[in-house]
Amino acid sequence: EANVGKPQVAYKETIRKKVDHETNYKRQSGGSGQYGHVKIILEPNEPGKGYEFVNAVVGGKIPKEFIGPVDQGIQGALNSGVLANYPVVDVKVTLYDGSYHEVDSSEMAFKIAGSMAFKEAARLADPILLEPIMKVVVIVPDEYFGTVQGNLIARRGEIQGFEDRSGLKQINARVPLAEMFGYATDLRSQTQGRGQYVMEPDGYKPVPKSISEKIISERTKKD
Repeated sequence: EANVGKPQVAYKETIRKKVDHETNYKRQSGGSGQYGHVKIILEPNEPGKGYEFVNAVVGGKIPKEFIGPVDQGIQGALNSGVLANYPVVDVKVTLYDGSYHEVDSSEMAFKIAGSMAFKEAARLADPILLEPIMKVVVIVPDEYFGTVQGNLIARRGEIQGFEDRSGLKQINARVPLAEMFGYATDLRSQTQGRGQYVMEPDGYKPVPKSISEKIISERTKKD
C-alpha cells in the first residue's frame, strides 16, 4: 500500500522588525585569505511585494563588482529561513556600508558575507511563519447552517458573511489551508451529502504562536 502522509502545506517565513546588522567574513589559510565586510539594514516589505535589494554604498567602500555577489548571497539565503527552513518573503535589504581588502576580497567572499549577514539579521528581526489561507464558499440547506458554521470556526476559519438562497445558506469564510484537509468528508456527513463547497487561494497570514511552535519543532526534528 502507498504510504499517504499528511499533505504538505507550503508555509513561508517573513520578519516583523527592522534590524541594522554588520557581518565581517574573514578566512585565512596559507596564501591569500577571504575577506568580505558588509553592513545591511533588513526590514519588512509590504505583503506580496517580495524581496527588494537596495544598494546604498557610496564612495567605493565596496567595489561595484562585489555588490551583485552580496545580493546573490542574500537571495540564496532566502530559500531557507531561520525558523524552519521555509522560503522567506516580503523583505527589503539595504546594503549601506562595508569594506574590502585589496588582495583577499573576492566575489565569493562577498557572496558568503551577504548570506551570513542576512541569516544573522533575520534571527534578530522577529521572524514569523506565514500560512496559506483559502477563500471558502459553502452552500448548505438552512437546517445544517449552525453545524457547518461551527465546524468552519473550529478549523480556525473567519466567517466573512452569509447569503440567503431560497432554503439554502451560502457561508463565505477564510480558512487556513492546513485546516481544510478532510473537509469534503466532514461536510458530507454534516449535511447528509447535501452541502457543497469551493475554495481558492487567498493570500498568506501569520500562523498563531502555539501552532507555529509545533510546526517548527516538527520540521526541525526531521532535519
